[in-house]
Amino acid sequence: MLRAGEIDPIDIVDSTFKRINEKEPDVKAFIAVLEESARKRAEELKDADRSLPLYGIPVAVKDNMCMRGAQTTCGSKILTPYEPPYDATVVEKLKAAGAVIVGKTNMDEFAMGSSCEWSAHHPTRNPWDLERAPGGSSGGSAAAVAACECAMSLGSDTGGSIRQPASLCGVVGMKPTYGAVSRYGLVAFASSLDQIGPFARDVRDCAMLLDVICGHDPKDSTSIDREPPDHVAALDAGAAGMTIGMIKDLFGDGVEPGVRERVSAAAEVFEKMGAKIKEIEMPIVKYALPAYYLIAPAEASSNLARYDGVQYGMRENADDIVSMFRKTRRAGFGAEVKRRIMLGTYALSAGYYDAYYLRALKVRTLIVKEFEKAFAECDILMSPTSPATAFKLNEKIDDPLAMYMMDICTIPVNLAGLPGMSIPCGLSDGLPVGLQLIGPTLGEQALLRAARAFEIGSGICGMIPGEKTD
Repeated sequence: MLRAGEIDPIDIVDSTFKRINEKEPDVKAFIAVLEESARKRAEELKDADRSLPLYGIPVAVKDNMCMRGAQTTCGSKILTPYEPPYDATVVEKLKAAGAVIVGKTNMDEFAMGSSCEWSAHHPTRNPWDLERAPGGSSGGSAAAVAACECAMSLGSDTGGSIRQPASLCGVVGMKPTYGAVSRYGLVAFASSLDQIGPFARDVRDCAMLLDVICGHDPKDSTSIDREPPDHVAALDAGAAGMTIGMIKDLFGDGVEPGVRERVSAAAEVFEKMGAKIKEIEMPIVKYALPAYYLIAPAEASSNLARYDGVQYGMRENADDIVSMFRKTRRAGFGAEVKRRIMLGTYALSAGYYDAYYLRALKVRTLIVKEFEKAFAECDILMSPTSPATAFKLNEKIDDPLAMYMMDICTIPVNLAGLPGMSIPCGLSDGLPVGLQLIGPTLGEQALLRAARAFEIGSGICGMIPGEKTD
């Protein structure tokens, strides 16, 4: 309708903010709603090229991506009120594609969390059940799409922070191959793990957004120098002839029966669509969680050292500079961020580096090799995205280990730098279940092809909270 000229971007913006005003008091998906700038952008687009890939489409951006003219807080007091003087590369690409950015979404502070309860601003609520968490750390981006407050959104994924909330909120979320999307302008948590990716209501929209944000960026030294493929063009190839490996080790203890049943049923759908399902063993994945919680906090302790009250955000005054550092960090960082900084600093300290950090890196190498072995036999792999459906707010907040276990299925993918995505595969007790698909390096096309085939074969696509889904 937009491209045909039947409606204008301002009509979409009006509809979007009407929805946001209806849902946001309950869901609280946003840290900042950018209505004024969105309306200005929509007016500018009225005379723009309507063939732009995201012409007039409302998109939300996680609050750890820099955007000129909007605060970027990373869900933390310590960065309030920081306003970047530049746009992240992905934000530049959204604007060039004709998108209308409607807001900055809520997140666990500095992307450290699995529930969106560690935000310094407010917790976000799951649109499927307002008493439950949306997952994290990109909980706001997932909840905004699930509540139809925007058509698409961007999140970041360090250990599952796109796929886990996508699973809990019943939307599509993808973590691309490490380096496939520029991290320039993404505030760093763990630099060897962080990756930006899309949320959408269905696989086609996910592929459209991925096409926009992918590509080499000379401003990011980890960016892969290659011409990105057409992801939308790969969607209709079907799953026939694919070999899909079920990772047996991710279906064991700790996975809720309802989740296991839905993901197992998804395997049957793939078989009906002409794919071959092969059960594979990857015992090394049980070591991914402890390895991750040494590597990621170690990188965080280095990256977050820059927040000292001198250059960015808040400052607590004191008689000397060391006291100022202490007071600023004590007041500015939340409990989970402090916990991970201490874990990382300890793992890197003299006498412990070899025993902890170096050993974790060796485990990471073994995980990479195990995935390479699996992809010698399979085109893609599958598992549950999350071992459980959405849990109640405050249920796990005082139990860090229980919270960390929510990412047990997603973390191995980050350690190996592989692409992974979560797609809805039904409901368990009225709550969404996510199916995780994992591809080889730069295997996004294969993932999207299989995911689209599953949507067609299962009829599960674009689930909306409150509606029945078989």
